[in-house]
Amino acid sequence: MKLVLFNDHIPGVLKEDRVVDISSVVEGVPHLNGQTWMAGLIENFDQYRGAIEKAVKAADGVAIDSVRLRAPLPEPGRLVCMAGNYMEGAGLVSDRDAFLKSPSSVIGDGDAIILPDCPVPHFHHEAELGVVVGKTSDHITAEEAKDNIFGFVNFMDVSARGLEPNGNNSFFWQKSWDTFGPMGPAITTADEVDDPQKLAVKLWVSGDLRQDVNTSDMGRSVYEVLEWVSWIITVKPGDVISTGTNHVGLGPIQDGDTVVMEIAGLGPKLNLTVKDEWKRTWPRLPLSKMTAFESSVRAKR
Repeated sequence: MKLVLFNDHIPGVLKEDRVVDISSVVEGVPHLNGQTWMAGLIENFDQYRGAIEKAVKAADGVAIDSVRLRAPLPEPGRLVCMAGNYMEGAGLVSDRDAFLKSPSSVIGDGDAIILPDCPVPHFHHEAELGVVVGKTSDHITAEEAKDNIFGFVNFMDVSARGLEPNGNNSFFWQKSWDTFGPMGPAITTADEVDDPQKLAVKLWVSGDLRQDVNTSDMGRSVYEVLEWVSWIITVKPGDVISTGTNHVGLGPIQDGDTVVMEIAGLGPKLNLTVKDEWKRTWPRLPLSKMTAFESSVRAKR
């Protein structure tokens, strides 16, 4: 099942290229907004699943292009992002590390990534597999993790690469700006994903394929990631854990770009635009070459 929020954060289910409104079916889930409605549905999904499936089967729904798809979890209580976690063809896995990204960074399909006014070498994209937590969990094992995952979602960790106030690396400065957490459009329930370590992840910038990787290259599996995160913090239904990116192919994004991301089997592509009031530009180079370019620019100053 692929769950969405659409228009005024109405819960729905994708039925091929149509959206079925399930708000009347899940009206009993306590909710104040889209986030609490979806998180509450996730927590009580077993109670509602049968009725949702029946309603979806009986309804025609509306064309997907006639609605506005929102981020399916607009402001998760905890948004944890792994730092690194891909082998990248050379056994490159950093020590286990992660950071808390601001929940208010989340945007959805069709929204714009707004590049902020900050002294940054460049901004870039990071396509990642997001794990949606299904149960309140702490200190679970990797073997138990599968039963604690509700589903999976496209997630993008937009970064202000190299922004280091006072000479110190700062994930908060680099990662938590508003609009830096695109997500969606759908949450795909875990039963529809045969193996989360065999998913193709792709990202295009203005039509150019930048990232073309597979989750099989993860240094630590989805289940090992959840084990480690839950050892440090308690995670709850509707929280999102993003499992890291493969840095091969990363490059700058700038004003006027379109950014499209997809993970095989996780529903519609995530479509975004990029806006920058200051119209800054960078060479369209991969991250490895951008580092050399930035060093040369600093040396000339």
